[in-house]
Amino acid sequence: MKSLKKLVILPLLLLGLMVSAQETANRFFYELSFKPKKDSAKIDKVMATLDIVKDKSIYQDFTITAQDSIIKMAVEEMQKTKAWKDLSKTIKMPKFAFKIYKMYPDMKEQYVDRISKNLFAYEEAIKFDWKILSDKEKIGEYNTQKATTEFGGRKWTAWFSTDIPFQDGPYKFYGLPGLIVKIEDEGKNYSWLLSGNKTVKNWKEFSYVEELQAQSGMISNEKKIIPKDKFDKAYAAYKQDPMAEWRAQVPQNMLTMKMPGSDITIGEMMKNQEKIAKDFFNANDNPIEVVQVAEKDKKKK
Repeated sequence: MKSLKKLVILPLLLLGLMVSAQETANRFFYELSFKPKKDSAKIDKVMATLDIVKDKSIYQDFTITAQDSIIKMAVEEMQKTKAWKDLSKTIKMPKFAFKIYKMYPDMKEQYVDRISKNLFAYEEAIKFDWKILSDKEKIGEYNTQKATTEFGGRKWTAWFSTDIPFQDGPYKFYGLPGLIVKIEDEGKNYSWLLSGNKTVKNWKEFSYVEELQAQSGMISNEKKIIPKDKFDKAYAAYKQDPMAEWRAQVPQNMLTMKMPGSDITIGEMMKNQEKIAKDFFNANDNPIEVVQVAEKDKKKK
């Protein structure tokens, strides 16, 4: 009976893997222009994506995923030579680490981010009060119509196209009768512009790096949904000491050991990673949602 069970279960598992591997996504590329510092006129730009599959959409910074093939080649070279290479010197780092999941059809949203080794999320039921106006404009190849709303302490103007039949958009925005082609706040702190789209066959939810690290046990890609207040508390502690969990698991005597095929020690590598993390956290003091920050500041007082 046990062998019969195995014969039945194995094909089902293989079928499940084949089905998941063959999932197709509609990927929309958005150029995000933003002011990382409140008191500066400097504008940064990053490419973001909105991947739409049958049961959800995922919005994220596309920087790491865009470099999948380069990273894969570098990793394969390290495996071949048995020598460690500091990829942080050659790989462009993302500006934003979070992802936004919108679960179809109810559009319940999940804010997802990695806190040290684990993937945490909190759920939100956001309803946008859109005012659809009569103004129309051609943006690129798209015929669009204007709409406005208020969200996160900012006033937003969006241009949507009914030619693209998805009631979705970048970041947390959704709910218009067509895909959002452009959206920006009144002060132009954040501005998304649709720059292209493609069909992604054999779509995968995680990048090559995320899959590789999860397979090696370095991180977990299993999403843990927790209350927002617990998420905020855990993330604040992580920002304060981003390498705390790693240090707790690395014996003191290993810190002076050198990385394979390298002159850098494990301790030095961890210090470098800590600096990268802290530079990332300090790079932006102008959040998309200013209301949340204001509420936190009130609680501190």
